[in-house]
Amino acid sequence: MNFLAHLHLASLENSSLLGNLMADFVRGNPTKHWPPHVAAGIALHRRVDVLTDSLPEVKAMRAHFRPSTRRVAPITLDVVWDHFLSRHWDLLNPQQSLTDFLQRAEADIVPYLAQTPPAFQDLNRYLWQENWMLRYAERDYLQRVLNGMANRRPRLSALRDSWLDFRDNYAELEQAFWQFYPWMMAKACRVEL
Repeated sequence: MNFLAHLHLASLENSSLLGNLMADFVRGNPTKHWPPHVAAGIALHRRVDVLTDSLPEVKAMRAHFRPSTRRVAPITLDVVWDHFLSRHWDLLNPQQSLTDFLQRAEADIVPYLAQTPPAFQDLNRYLWQENWMLRYAERDYLQRVLNGMANRRPRLSALRDSWLDFRDNYAELEQAFWQFYPWMMAKACRVEL
């Protein structure tokens, strides 16, 4: 899962949006450095990642990536799931528009940025201003996202080409999303996630 899915699942669990969005920027035991609700959000993010990566539907999708991009498939898939969530938001969360949800999330997170890791602050400078999570719904925008990730981390340069795997296997990826994401939503509403 990427940014949008983590925020969405966190909202279903009434978990800290800040903790869930910031989790990839925090190392070690979060209870030592963060308030309990933020630490719990970080922990939820980590559990969601482990659960998602172990799902048979997600594992099966890795086979749709070429040998040259298979090692970055989990990263690409995280972005792909956000694409489908953004694209189908109104079906999955009809009581609140994606725009309203993201405005609420931004309002919950931005006031606390000064106390967060610098890299997370940098991310937030662009995330909200450029409407990344709204734009995830655009298929072609994912090519820009994957290219940007590859530019920032040269060891992940294969992300650039993983766009082709996304494009060529779009229907299968969308079907996989519908097989597991509603289950993840239901699971997020239970404490034992």
